[in-house]
Amino acid sequence: MKTNRILLATLALLPLSLAAQERYMSRTGHASFFSETKMENIEAHNHKATAVFDASTGAIEMSMLIKAFEFEKALMQEHFNENYMESEKFPKATFKGTVSGLPAGALTKPGSFDVEVKGELTIHGVTRTVTEKARFIVDGKGGIKAECAFKVKPEDHGIKIPGAVRNNIAEIIEVKLDVPFSKM
Repeated sequence: MKTNRILLATLALLPLSLAAQERYMSRTGHASFFSETKMENIEAHNHKATAVFDASTGAIEMSMLIKAFEFEKALMQEHFNENYMESEKFPKATFKGTVSGLPAGALTKPGSFDVEVKGELTIHGVTRTVTEKARFIVDGKGGIKAECAFKVKPEDHGIKIPGAVRNNIAEIIEVKLDVPFSKM
């Protein structure tokens, strides 16, 4: 009877341990953006993005604090947080979606895999559905890196650019993500 209880408990916990083996996370994701105009170039980096990827379902979530973006010039960073992103009111950017196109067993062997990521991107309190190409790079030692580049129009997310500086900020901002995952 006691053996049956132990066996039953082990079988009940088995799915949890298997699911845990399929989950990956990152607390050191790198997000950057670049705005190029004739007036000036603006670049910022955030090395504190967090992400979770469940390989068994393809679910992926990512979050980053807006204030964690660092600029070359302190004044740019201040204007970014106070005037454009209103980071006190909208402290995070988030993404919640799914990864498709990753072949079965791909995460167990070294290689590079082109995938599609689809989901809800929330910036400045505005959520939009996006579909982007991405790449998963597997090192064969349990580490995965996800890379993605996409474009964002500030006005699509309710970000207002005053006319006086409109020529200093690109109409379309290039965003790059580089997220190193490790098994949970």
